[in-house]
Amino acid sequence: MTRLLITGGIKSGKSSYALERADQLTGKKNFLATAVPFDKEMKDRIIRHKKERGPDYYTIEEPFDINRHKKDNLILDCVTVWMNNLFYKKREEEWEKILKSFLLVNTGNIIIVTNEVGLGNVPMDPTARKYNEYLAAANKMIAKSMNEVVLMVSGLPMWVKGADL
Repeated sequence: MTRLLITGGIKSGKSSYALERADQLTGKKNFLATAVPFDKEMKDRIIRHKKERGPDYYTIEEPFDINRHKKDNLILDCVTVWMNNLFYKKREEEWEKILKSFLLVNTGNIIIVTNEVGLGNVPMDPTARKYNEYLAAANKMIAKSMNEVVLMVSGLPMWVKGADL
């Protein structure tokens, strides 16, 4: 059973590694995308990413209520954007309930992508500090429930928990 959290900095190779690991799973893959196509650049990026995934992936677009989706061979990309969406819609206080429910219903193969916020500086803005606090708490909750946690550094996976330790 694959239960993997992939964390790391921006553009560290998290999503590519998630697809690489998902390609090792048998059967149809379900890709739960949290991005909202709010401008042309983001729309183009979403189209490009769908093409990269190819026909073996069924894409589910869900920016808020990720807990509505119970699937096997599920890739959630990404928690960082999902949390941002909740803040944007003033629903940030719901994150814990939604995430707990999501983790409870998705008991099969799952790969979750997030950004590591614990290595940066403390933002000056109170909303940004709250965002970092909630995302860090979400990451900890997810990591605890996974059997593998990988930190991506410059495109290379470093095991924090699980397989290669």
